[in-house]
Amino acid sequence: METQVLNDGIVTIYRSENIADVGDMPKWNLVKTGALRYHRRTIGVQRLYLAKQANTQVDLLLRCQYRPEVKAGNVAVPTQDGEKYKITVIQIPEDIYPPVMDLTLEKLEGDKDA
Repeated sequence: METQVLNDGIVTIYRSENIADVGDMPKWNLVKTGALRYHRRTIGVQRLYLAKQANTQVDLLLRCQYRPEVKAGNVAVPTQDGEKYKITVIQIPEDIYPPVMDLTLEKLEGDKDA
């Protein structure tokens, strides 16, 4: 079993919540769900090309502690750059202790995507 060191920083995870009144245009608010230690990973060429085929973009790849409450569509903010990213894909590799997940992140532009 492979062990994993997660010492590159901390990523804060948020979920989007619609706080608008019923019938009004959606108004999104970010609600913190947790903070995880991470290891920044290299984005492979295959991952980049698969993302382009799906009309998405891969800006960052982080390996974090596994938490079942983290979902695709959540917002991640790494301490390293403070930028907001949308979690597009979550993969859970096997035979690694403690259990981890790889988060594929796409950078959010402005507040319209949060």
